[in-house]
Amino acid sequence: VSEATRGVIAVLQAFDLPTGSENLAETRAFFLAQESRAHIRNVFAFAGISEAVMTNDPLDPEEAPLWLEGAEPDPQFRAVLRLDRILNRWAEQWECLKPQGYAVDADGAGKSSSEVRRFLSDWCGRMKPVYMAVSLPDTFTFPDESLRSRLLAEAVLPTCREFHIPLSLMIGVRYQVNPALRLAGDGVGKADLRSLERLCVSFPENRFLVSVLSRENQHELCVYARKFANLMPFGCWWFLNNPSIVEEITRERLEMLGTSFIPQHSDARVLEQTIYKWRNTRRTLAPILANSYRLLAEDGRPVTRAEIRRDIHRLFRGNFESFCGK
Repeated sequence: VSEATRGVIAVLQAFDLPTGSENLAETRAFFLAQESRAHIRNVFAFAGISEAVMTNDPLDPEEAPLWLEGAEPDPQFRAVLRLDRILNRWAEQWECLKPQGYAVDADGAGKSSSEVRRFLSDWCGRMKPVYMAVSLPDTFTFPDESLRSRLLAEAVLPTCREFHIPLSLMIGVRYQVNPALRLAGDGVGKADLRSLERLCVSFPENRFLVSVLSRENQHELCVYARKFANLMPFGCWWFLNNPSIVEEITRERLEMLGTSFIPQHSDARVLEQTIYKWRNTRRTLAPILANSYRLLAEDGRPVTRAEIRRDIHRLFRGNFESFCGK
């Protein structure tokens, strides 16, 4: 009865596949037989979306060569330049930049910041990303004496300004609380969002899409969004992406921010997850909006159909496109 189980069932149902079988042979055979472009069209139609925003790491050894070889991008899929390896794993990754012609060193000293900025500029030209993005631990602080802090200030944020794109900050991960689970081994922690405040104050020309992973940080994020026009609350991420929590957070945001936020992103690991995640988003958001409009009417201001359409467009598309300069 979990959300994850219901998601699998919803995907199977969308493709008219058996939902009660203990044998997955038919399901696996079906997906193996699909032609990729036709399958993408079907998934997009079931999910009710027109395009998808990816996450693309220029230091991923499997993905980077495709970009370097000039692979033709699909216009339905928009790139995002992911920074986790550069900002969180410099000690392991810095040598990957040197063969590409960037003069960096293990300590991030000397020309490293300017060379990382050149690296990011080159990749922005190559990917044409909608925004840059990084996931950050619950212990994230800014500014401090760390290399991550210096690269943010001297390389990442100037490049975002150069290309007029936001930086997405996903804050609150506790990495590898159970290493035996490998990619599934991360947890969640409450973050100190005063670092976010300092970023917004220190870099008013930068725009920040912000997702915080801890439920306990949500109200504070809403307060900051009321204070800083360059901050946009962005979806319900990862462990928060469950209908009961999404409902609570969305009600709070609507009450505090009106329609000046982005209620959801699919956070899909695989394409088919968009089917049930966007279905759940609509199912959760519709009664929240209906109740808000009902209360507004009872207080003396009925809304029109055109105003409802305007609000829905803002929440599902307009706010994102406007904030990203798309």
